[in-house]
Amino acid sequence: MYAGLKNTPCCLCGREDTHTRIEVPPRALTLMENSGPIAWRDVVGSVTLRFCADDWALVTDLAIEMDTHPLSRCNAAHVSLDLREDHEALLSATKAATDQTELEARLETRARETLETVDDPYTEERDVVEAIVVLRALADLGVRDPSEDPLEG
Repeated sequence: MYAGLKNTPCCLCGREDTHTRIEVPPRALTLMENSGPIAWRDVVGSVTLRFCADDWALVTDLAIEMDTHPLSRCNAAHVSLDLREDHEALLSATKAATDQTELEARLETRARETLETVDDPYTEERDVVEAIVVLRALADLGVRDPSEDPLEG
């Protein structure tokens, strides 16, 4: 399996010194800049985005204050991901596209649970931001209906 970059820079500004990371579903790659050449269906597991301290403050404001995500400004070339092996090239055989629905459902459930415990003193701000970004991205992609459970900010 091909492993993408692990020590990635800030996906917004490209600064090497990162502060915080979040995970999003592979389909969210399609919302990012420079994502065209990446086959999101070949991604195994979540996609990790890293942010520098300055950009993390912006991401936090966008998520918590404005109930949105910064993915359209993120550079897909600066994410960490794992790609499945290319069986078509190695074996001249076609392999079915990876079904990402289970991963998306798991990330959505975790995000909803986080937002349900937003007032718990043990719920970290990073987790709340990640939850909002995941749910908003899935709504933008048409995977979930945002009216199903309004987000509390």
